[in-house]
Amino acid sequence: MEINTLFVILISTIFINNYVLSQMLGLCPFLGVSKKLDSAIGMGLAVIFVMGLSSFFTFIIYKYVLVPFDITYLTTIAFILIIAGFVQFVEMVIEKVSPVLYYSLGIFLPLITTNCAVLGVTVLNIESGFVNSNMGLLMAVVQGVGGGIGFTLALILMAGIRERLEVADIPEHMKGLPITFIVAGLMAMAFLGFSGMKI
Repeated sequence: MEINTLFVILISTIFINNYVLSQMLGLCPFLGVSKKLDSAIGMGLAVIFVMGLSSFFTFIIYKYVLVPFDITYLTTIAFILIIAGFVQFVEMVIEKVSPVLYYSLGIFLPLITTNCAVLGVTVLNIESGFVNSNMGLLMAVVQGVGGGIGFTLALILMAGIRERLEVADIPEHMKGLPITFIVAGLMAMAFLGFSGMKI
């Protein structure tokens, strides 16, 4: 039963409630970094890491610090500080390991801190009732990792399509952002098909 619950949360956050294509969160990096496939993969891995660890630590901070001391009004500030710490760590690692990827991601890497998808996952973890569940921490981490995988999936699909569109015969006035918005809308409609899935 517990494994089934975790599986449902994972599949749901990847396909059915995809944060980018179903919930419309994190559109800035989705549209900005999806020009090249390698940048999309790098950004996706960074987001999976940040979402997973942020879900773990924000859950613990909320349950064992903010709630017992009755300072839940500091939730947003505390969560953003935790996310910012992980983003700084990821930024330093990527800069050392792959300077090319670091420069190709540009401003979008530090913007993970204010990425509403990352903050959205952490807030949804505490609003989903996971705090009162026996498996709450594990469910929160699975939702965070699943959200990151869903974000990465959307980013990779969009990057693959945009790389093909660069060599496609598109009318001049549709090139660039207009065709990107159309593709993003079509992808969102395609992912709406998952909303009827029974797991």
